[in-house]
Amino acid sequence: MANVVEIAQALIRCRSVTPAEGGAQRYLSDLLIRAGFDVQRQKFSSPGMPEVDNLFAKIGAGRPHLVFAGHTDVVPPGNESSWCHPPFAGEIADGKLFGRGAADMKGAIAAFAAAALDFTARGKPRGAVSFLVTGDEEGPAVNGTVKLLHWAKARGEKFDHAIVGEPTSVKRVGDTIKIGRRGSLSATLSVFGKQGHVAYPDRAQNPMRPLIAMLEALTEKPFDSGTKEFQRSNLEVTSVESGNSAFNVIPAEAKARFNVRFNDKHNSASLKKTIEKRLKAAAKGARYRLDYEPPSESYLTRRGPFVDLVVKAVAASGVKAALSTSGGTSDARFIKNYCPVVDLGLVGNTMHQIDEHVPLEDLQRLTKIYRRILERYFAAFAVRAR
Repeated sequence: MANVVEIAQALIRCRSVTPAEGGAQRYLSDLLIRAGFDVQRQKFSSPGMPEVDNLFAKIGAGRPHLVFAGHTDVVPPGNESSWCHPPFAGEIADGKLFGRGAADMKGAIAAFAAAALDFTARGKPRGAVSFLVTGDEEGPAVNGTVKLLHWAKARGEKFDHAIVGEPTSVKRVGDTIKIGRRGSLSATLSVFGKQGHVAYPDRAQNPMRPLIAMLEALTEKPFDSGTKEFQRSNLEVTSVESGNSAFNVIPAEAKARFNVRFNDKHNSASLKKTIEKRLKAAAKGARYRLDYEPPSESYLTRRGPFVDLVVKAVAASGVKAALSTSGGTSDARFIKNYCPVVDLGLVGNTMHQIDEHVPLEDLQRLTKIYRRILERYFAAFAVRAR
């Protein structure tokens, strides 16, 4: 039987801070090749962006095809001397595995790898199991999952369902399954004025005044009250600046950045129209510019045979799973264009923190859940695929 703790330790010991591969995918590749998986390593790059390592591994053929998606890259550890256990040592203490990525999400990759190795040890599945693993989920997410999905489609791969191993659980492993996410729209609002001395405001034009009014217009009225599946859309101002360090100078320009997490009452195009209408009314003739970042749309995997199967697999471990669309984005936002997808992983209380860790018991529990999903998935969907 594959040892999930040893796999997780080996992955954590790879210093794979975005976008460095750090040996994590090389280790995973060797592990899966020995188990009979066909493994393809792909590097993608684009102008102004770092080259990123990605991995696609598959065993079996045809349908149904269940893909597990994850990322081996991790966020920086911060001040390593502040850690009780070195962030890339994979040390065990008090029944917990410590290290950067333990919760997000090398632990989940280890759990699915252990489950898949165990499941396929008795023979290839009646269909296919694959891994879709990227190295830039914690970064710009440009040269990872998006391009790996395009590459897989071009070579004829067809996915029926997917599980993303993000740390979705709140208190107990499996208590929360993400079946969708709100969309995300970020923008920079720049307001232009005229620089001058604060003692002579009549000779200047302060851009802060209209900027404040415009931000109030964006935040004072909710965009909606939410839907059955999604909480309400929400706008948060994340920074306001003018680059002015002097107390006696009126700045020539002021900027604010904001992000909107929006539900399925909107798409990015309709939301932009609402935002621009509010800004125009509040600007009262002030000169301004609005620059958007590439958005991600909301999505929902509706309840059906696949979601029910995952819920029942969790229930068999003694945990009742809540279906949720809350929280931030994941690479599921790209995968949903190819097949139904859910996020299911470890408890994420310590992700991105100093002394990130996961209880060994949780790693074992998630491995059993993933193994149960594999068994039930091919028992149920292989019949339907005939």
